[in-house]
Amino acid sequence: MKHLMTTAALALLASPAFAAGEEGYSSPHGLLNPSLGNTDFVVLIGFVLFIGIIFYFNVPSMLMGMLDQRAEGIKSELDEARALREEAQTLLASYERKQREVSEQAERIIAHARADAEAAAEQAKADLERSIARRLQAAEDQIDNAEAKAVRAVRDQAIEVAIAVAAASISKGMSAGDADGLIDNSIGEVERQLH
Repeated sequence: MKHLMTTAALALLASPAFAAGEEGYSSPHGLLNPSLGNTDFVVLIGFVLFIGIIFYFNVPSMLMGMLDQRAEGIKSELDEARALREEAQTLLASYERKQREVSEQAERIIAHARADAEAAAEQAKADLERSIARRLQAAEDQIDNAEAKAVRAVRDQAIEVAIAVAAASISKGMSAGDADGLIDNSIGEVERQLH
């Protein structure tokens, strides 16, 4: 900072306004006239002093060092960004792979669930058919039992009627031919009731 202040003070001392002097004073012009009244010459001296001071305080190497530091900083930032990008790509690939695996697993689960549902539907259908068959069989068995009971009841009644007719014919002293005709009629009546 101290060096910068010194440079600024020297630049002000060597300025063309300082070299111009008082108002109305006319001085020779041109670089070949080495007089402090010549503004061109004073500007040249100021410029040469400025360049000399810059090189004396090693400003170009400081600027180059700062530029090199800045370049190194940019390079390290680029390397870090490149590393972050590669890491992000790796993470993206990992997540895409996991998404594919989850998607495939979901498809397998759906296919398995669909197969289970179809198997359950087939099982339910088979169970329903068996249940209907059992109920039909039970109904047919009940019908057969009822029919058998009805046939037994009719036979029993026919037997009772035949016994009553036989008893009546015996008691009245019917002839055997009349008794046979009566029995045949009773049997015919029983057959009609059965069908």
